[in-house]
Amino acid sequence: MSETDQQIHRWQHDILSAFTDAGIGHVSYVPDGGHKGLIQLCERTNGIGTTALTSEEEGIPLSAGLWLGGVKSALLMQSSGVGNCINMLSMAESCRFPLVVLITMRGEWGEFVPWQIPMGSRVAPVLGIMAVDTYRCESAEDVAPTVRAALDHAYFSDRSVAVILAQRLIGAKNWGTR
Repeated sequence: MSETDQQIHRWQHDILSAFTDAGIGHVSYVPDGGHKGLIQLCERTNGIGTTALTSEEEGIPLSAGLWLGGVKSALLMQSSGVGNCINMLSMAESCRFPLVVLITMRGEWGEFVPWQIPMGSRVAPVLGIMAVDTYRCESAEDVAPTVRAALDHAYFSDRSVAVILAQRLIGAKNWGTR
């Protein structure tokens, strides 16, 4: 097993499995340490295209276009990116296309960067106000069934759904000693 593969968590493999089982054909993302392993897995998987975005809100119209073209997709972002998407989320609600977003959290358990805390503490309420149904994963055991349920929820009901991957799950960042 390569050093890169050792850094990919079992729950990230579970997400990839849920994606392939659900027929996800494209994943878009803004590069993020919490999603790094999943991004690498998607890039190596035949049948899943990937697009690196410059800003999270670009992923919403990309998901709409992919859906119109017959491709199921998922959007990966960090919690701080949710604030960038507020206006664009109205597109998903108005057009009633399925949107699946996986969000790695900052501003929670073990956070040391003060400016990550405000958006981190408001992700779920903001998504709720924007008509995005949310599921939350606190442990690795939650990931596979939660992502599968979210994919079904979005693609069978044409709704926007977010899976929040808690900071406790992905691990708090540590930039040195205190």
